[in-house]
Amino acid sequence: MGTALVVEDSLTEREIITQYLKQAGITVAIATSGEEALEKLLGDLPDLIVLDVVLPGLSGFEICRELKAEARTSKIPVIICSTKNTDMDKFWGKRQGADAYIPKPIDQDIFLRTIKQLIL
Repeated sequence: MGTALVVEDSLTEREIITQYLKQAGITVAIATSGEEALEKLLGDLPDLIVLDVVLPGLSGFEICRELKAEARTSKIPVIICSTKNTDMDKFWGKRQGADAYIPKPIDQDIFLRTIKQLIL
């Protein structure tokens, strides 16, 4: 079904997201910081990026803004998954170019439905 880059510094959250993606038949690559994510994107591009907001180094908002500004990565769907769950956080995520914003703890059904809308 495709590949996803999961950018998440929490081991528990990373494992949950990875499991959901694998159940949907998606191959998963991992990055634990914004800088590592940008480095991985210099190689093969994923079909989807799942991005936390609070990361060491660059924030998820900064990464999303950078990805959407680059011609090479601008068309990759970005799902922000974050504990930052106010209306302003969601608004700001969308302003940075996120295609979806899902609050943590992640509801598996909503997550999978969102993935299918973005990459099918």
